[in-house]
Amino acid sequence: MYLYNSATHKKEEFKTHTPGHVEMYTCGPTVYHFAHIGNLRSYIMEDVLEKYLRYAGYDVNRVMNITDVGHLTSDADEGEDKMLKGAKREHKTVMEIAKYYTDAFFEDCRKLNIKRPDVVQPATGLIDDYIKIITKLIDTGYAYLAGGNVYFDTSKLKRYYIFNDHNEEDLAVGVREGVEEDTNKRNKNDFVLWFTKSKFEDQALKWDSPWGVGYPGWHIECSGISMKYNGEYLDLHCGGVDNAFPHHTNEIAQSESYLGHPWCPHWCHVAHLNTDHGKMSKSKGEFLTVSLLEEKGYDPLAYRFFCLQSHYRKSLVFTWENLDNATVAYNKLLSKIAALKDEGEVDRAAFDEYKAKFMAAMDNDLNTSMAVTVLYDVLKAKTNDKTKLALLDSFDTVLGLKLLEKAAALRAKQAELRTTVQSLAEQSKLMQGTDSDASIGDIPTASADKDNAQNGDEATENADSGNQNDSQNQDDGKDDKSAAQDYSNKDRTPQSDKTEIDNNIRDAKELINDGNIDDAKALIKVLRSRNLTADQEKQVDRLEAQLISISD
Repeated sequence: MYLYNSATHKKEEFKTHTPGHVEMYTCGPTVYHFAHIGNLRSYIMEDVLEKYLRYAGYDVNRVMNITDVGHLTSDADEGEDKMLKGAKREHKTVMEIAKYYTDAFFEDCRKLNIKRPDVVQPATGLIDDYIKIITKLIDTGYAYLAGGNVYFDTSKLKRYYIFNDHNEEDLAVGVREGVEEDTNKRNKNDFVLWFTKSKFEDQALKWDSPWGVGYPGWHIECSGISMKYNGEYLDLHCGGVDNAFPHHTNEIAQSESYLGHPWCPHWCHVAHLNTDHGKMSKSKGEFLTVSLLEEKGYDPLAYRFFCLQSHYRKSLVFTWENLDNATVAYNKLLSKIAALKDEGEVDRAAFDEYKAKFMAAMDNDLNTSMAVTVLYDVLKAKTNDKTKLALLDSFDTVLGLKLLEKAAALRAKQAELRTTVQSLAEQSKLMQGTDSDASIGDIPTASADKDNAQNGDEATENADSGNQNDSQNQDDGKDDKSAAQDYSNKDRTPQSDKTEIDNNIRDAKELINDGNIDDAKALIKVLRSRNLTADQEKQVDRLEAQLISISD
């Protein structure tokens, strides 16, 4: 496997300290607020990387921290403590905030099918380990006390900048917005290992230490947690590209100075998720969460699919239109899989051929976009459905899209909706007293001339994929025209008719979104025979126009 190494700026063959075993560390969230989908892009890609390493035969020990102390609003050890900021915002204690947002983070991970790491360690749980590391750094001359705080002395290093070459002017105090000069530092790149009360008199979390009551700096936690659970030799360190400097740079400085030997040879950074206005950021107050995506009707796995369509080292631009396109593609993929029949025997030659193609894509710097292409190649392959299902199931242990599970649910839903369509068609015949066939066929074309269907915006409007209300069952006990009329006139009310029609319109939207075009046509044909309100007529016009657009 070849993986880009941020420390050497090139793709390299991935090698481990112990053959067949990977010690992997991924930076976790600072739990003062919800994770936004830009943060979660990194966790999705790290999840894919871990799963692929296991798929390729490695034994993986993945460790992740939870930052619940010491991370200031400026990564350069300045500003307010983020956890304290969150506690003030919500009038809760710091630990209540930490618990709430840690749980929220892992719930988002569950929705996105992100595997929980083997070890998850809150920063507050290893204070003694940090003190031990800091003590040795002071004793060996790599750290010093000033103004009550303990700082790492970067002038002691032969090389400080690891991931990119920084211009000295760019690091001058005042260039980075919101950064104030810390006069205790001997060098402007020095960073805090331990804060005391001299930093914040009202700090909520603090512990005794040889240097006074205080709390650890942000960077020391990852070194301490990794050394405890990964050992002295780390194979792979991952995180967002924004963590490369100063966070990961400082981790390397303090870890290798403490250990006395190289620490982690391979670094993997995931690029930003951007909006039309630039990088998504909590500090800007403009960030999107998984819950918001769900509220708007999106399946979180459609967002995962959206992320997999792009390479992890390329910035990804989020727009609702882009997510809509990914959702349509994801649903069509599920629809194709749902049509496969689990029959026959697996063709081992074909299986091995396409598995090799999938692994070639993933071995090439985790090229998930090419791996997704292999999914479509499998669906088009000249082999039986049993082999296709086996391949898709195999690949999905890495991609994490729940393809077979979602396809099975879709198949069941399609069967239920098909029954509903047939029931409605039969009732429509009885209520109209005709023998007209409401089975799958051409859409009536009269409405194509209507103004709403001619409107360019409405003709391209996507049906809402979020509503998943079950269709209301029709009373199928009436088997003649008079019974149907009795049902219509006595047991029904205008409001109940309207509610049922609204549900049928939503069913038609779902059928279109799922790629089940023939059944959507049949249901729309039935709807045309019903007494629609003006608004319902417009909605059906739009669905009809969308089907015409799809057919074209």
